Amino acid sequence: MTRISTDILISGGGVAGMTAAAAFGSAGFRVICVDPAPPITDAAAEGADLRTTALMQPSVAVMQAAGLWQRLSPQASALQIMRIIDAGGPVAEPRLIKDFDAADISDQPFGWNLPNWLLRREMVARLAELPIVDFRPGTATQKVLTRESEALITLSDGTRVAARLLIAADGRNSPVRQALGIAVKTIRYGQKALAFAVTHPIPHENVSTEIHRSGGPFTLVPLPDRNGLPCSAVVWMETGAEAARLAALPVPEFEAEMSARSCHVLGPLTLASRLTLWPMISQIADRMAGERTALMAEAAHVVPPIGAQGLNMSLADLAVLLELAQANPSGLGSPAMLDAYNRKRHWEVAARVRGIDALNRASMLASPTLRDLRAKALDALYSAAPVRKTLMKAGLGLR
Repeated sequence: MTRISTDILISGGGVAGMTAAAAFGSAGFRVICVDPAPPITDAAAEGADLRTTALMQPSVAVMQAAGLWQRLSPQASALQIMRIIDAGGPVAEPRLIKDFDAADISDQPFGWNLPNWLLRREMVARLAELPIVDFRPGTATQKVLTRESEALITLSDGTRVAARLLIAADGRNSPVRQALGIAVKTIRYGQKALAFAVTHPIPHENVSTEIHRSGGPFTLVPLPDRNGLPCSAVVWMETGAEAARLAALPVPEFEAEMSARSCHVLGPLTLASRLTLWPMISQIADRMAGERTALMAEAAHVVPPIGAQGLNMSLADLAVLLELAQANPSGLGSPAMLDAYNRKRHWEVAARVRGIDALNRASMLASPTLRDLRAKALDALYSAAPVRKTLMKAGLGLR
């Protein structure tokens, strides 16, 4: 049985795990990154993740440190305005439109949108450039044993790895988190999200639009033009039964329903990809660290796709871990480092999970009376400029 040593073993080779591998490798740490499934890096391949991710301003600094931003920026769509539309009246049409403009708080866009499959493609290419990063797709974490001096990890190919720091980036059902006995609190909404791409006749003009009626938000996020037509990514959240019904419709009927649900703000929508369906939950781990181990990304927290918080929370985890590791390289994986990480991140993560939970519940409202109250609350929050700017900064993770 092969035994090797490394500074960091990252369990999980999704977008967050590969970003962490690139960031720590770029900082000079020896890294092994494993994942049981090889990343799918082609939009047309079966199983490709057709969702998109908006990288907010603070996340760009993490991507730069990882040597990824120069690869990603030419292919990204800027998000200058976040538009919220309340369509909760008797008829599915906009009755309240509010624009949150990044220019009110910054000379930069809120963020930049990229397809998840493309993120994976560029990350795989970046890891190949880093000789001290050993990326092992198709290899799983099989057994974890931690002790004061190191974490001992047995991989599915029989390799035993001794690591000073083990990072769990292995998803909402994290085997590493379970091995450490760290509990989670999970909230189930009975919701699913349809994710797909559309083309439309009206340009999006770099505006991300979130339309609220009932069942959850219908969100249009800018993408680069496709075949000469404006293009957007869509995340359509609905109750599980309704999402399943929609997913089973013939394409012409589905296009008619999604165009109606979009209130035709970009004109009639044309499906430009296959549909994918994702269950919606909120989840948070009781703590974000254990002996020689840090939890990050969905191993530590899961939120519905509202306000582009998911991956950006994960990259905020990584930013803190990287800062602590670089400040004291000899203390990598020590109790002091991991206690500091848990203190810095867990309270903020908990606050964001609660906030997004409240927003999601508000977006699901079916009662006309409660939808009217939701519209009034949006109008009041937007009309107070200091409150509006504070909310925008909070959404970006700025102080």
